[in-house]
Amino acid sequence: MEKEEKTDEEMLQEFYETAAEDIMDKRAGDIPIIDKDADLIDVLSVLNVSDHVWVVESKGSKKLVGIITEHDVLHILSPKKRIPSVGVPDKRSLPYSSFEEASHLMSRDPIKCEPNEKVGNILDKMITRRIRRMPVVENGDIIGEITLHHLIRKLYALIKYESQGNIE
Repeated sequence: MEKEEKTDEEMLQEFYETAAEDIMDKRAGDIPIIDKDADLIDVLSVLNVSDHVWVVESKGSKKLVGIITEHDVLHILSPKKRIPSVGVPDKRSLPYSSFEEASHLMSRDPIKCEPNEKVGNILDKMITRRIRRMPVVENGDIIGEITLHHLIRKLYALIKYESQGNIE
């Protein structure tokens, strides 16, 4: 018996209703993580193979405290420093030598999602906050991550599966 094809709207709705835990990268060894006390050379070592690294409280801990991206490093390496005329200077105005450990460079309190959070809500957060990746956090601990690439892969799989005519 041939299965009835879903409309584009039905496929999108199914995609939006998918839980984070069904898409996230669950392989702990594949998620770039470093402790907040790690020195700059360790941070750069991770960023040498990944475009970001999640920062946790300490070695052996999964308590998420921040994120460092290539973009963060770009700002500290820039020869032109932005000095604010009012208020507290941000990390982009400080000299490279000010960054001795991960906690000095990281962006604190990254936007996160929970394992049961739906893709539709995650996409809204990503678009609103202009981010490409999000940690999946349970009780303050990072248990996975969702990237724009993961979402594209899931949507592609749904569309491809439906377009192959699914005969049961």
